Amino acid sequence: MIYLNIDTNSDKPIFIQIAEQLEDSIFTGIFPEETKIPSTNEISALLNINPHTVLKGMNMLVDEEIIYKKRGLGMYVKEGAVKKIRGKRQSQFYNQYVAALVEEASKLQMSKEEVIKLIERGYEHECNPN
Repeated sequence: MIYLNIDTNSDKPIFIQIAEQLEDSIFTGIFPEETKIPSTNEISALLNINPHTVLKGMNMLVDEEIIYKKRGLGMYVKEGAVKKIRGKRQSQFYNQYVAALVEEASKLQMSKEEVIKLIERGYEHECNPN
């Protein structure tokens, strides 16, 4: 069974939290492509939340063509889902981090080369934390 951690105190709606965590489980290989994911009722019972809330989150992933319904069998991970998620996350990465980094560097009057050096320093620190 899947582990979902829903924060009822978060400003983020529960159905979005469910969609994001299912997506992450698909992306990290917990649910490989063309395998069944837990049912709406299973997730609903696990989290003690309304099945319609779970379904709303799952329908987001259906709309994004990450999962699909096999009539009478349940929801399955669509072939190509990981590639689709990776593309979506790369786009979000650019919008959330790179654009903001470039904007701040510009305000600080940093050159492209200076920013690249900082990024390289970050990679060196991550690869060699000592």
